[in-house]
Amino acid sequence: MSEKKVYTFGGGKAEGNAAMKSLLGGKGANLAEMAALGVPVPAGFTITTEVCNWFGAHGHKRPADLADQVKAGVRAIERAMGGIFGDAKQPLLLSVRSGARASMPGMMDTVLNIGLNDETIKGLIHDEGSRRFAYDSYRRFVMMYGDVVMQVRGEHHDPFEQLLQAKKDARGLTLDTELTADDLRELVGEFKALVKREAGRDFPEDPWTQLWGAIDAVFLSWDNPRANAYRRLNNIPADWGT
Repeated sequence: MSEKKVYTFGGGKAEGNAAMKSLLGGKGANLAEMAALGVPVPAGFTITTEVCNWFGAHGHKRPADLADQVKAGVRAIERAMGGIFGDAKQPLLLSVRSGARASMPGMMDTVLNIGLNDETIKGLIHDEGSRRFAYDSYRRFVMMYGDVVMQVRGEHHDPFEQLLQAKKDARGLTLDTELTADDLRELVGEFKALVKREAGRDFPEDPWTQLWGAIDAVFLSWDNPRANAYRRLNNIPADWGT
């Protein structure tokens, strides 16, 4: 495995290019190419497919030198985007996405809005309209992270959706968009209580804990049943990684 494990892109420059799909995956390689061409894509970084394969071959442990490279990647995004990961005044929110060299739509996992917690949400609230948006983003993050990372899911139903529906029923509402900021704030607390009850541990408030949990979950999703089935049907090698 190469020493370099993280490739940054954004701000009109990139460390990768479109020819590096085997190392960066299709999404990472194409984002790097667009950034280098000056296309205004949000800044980010790609962890190589080699790391995914190493993770799978070593009992789901990360390489020791990955942490420093990921931290440097986050700092590069902060400089490009003007936010600070974990800051309560100007928070930077991150997404963790999969991206193999071959397209595998919907087969692997994604986590959005990483970095939201009870403190950083304050940096998103400027008026009542933004307050509703902030708490809607927060409850969606807890739903997604609780499902993908903490494995809170029902055999025949989505427990988060059940709580969401119960909230609408109690308020006599039909649409999610009819819920107020206060309704959504209450749902955040109810979702976290569900996570605690079902997963046996608290929903993580620390942004870095959230980020590493999401990275691990996306690596793990390379070998989930639907991804394995899709690869078999489409003759995609298991060692390509994401």
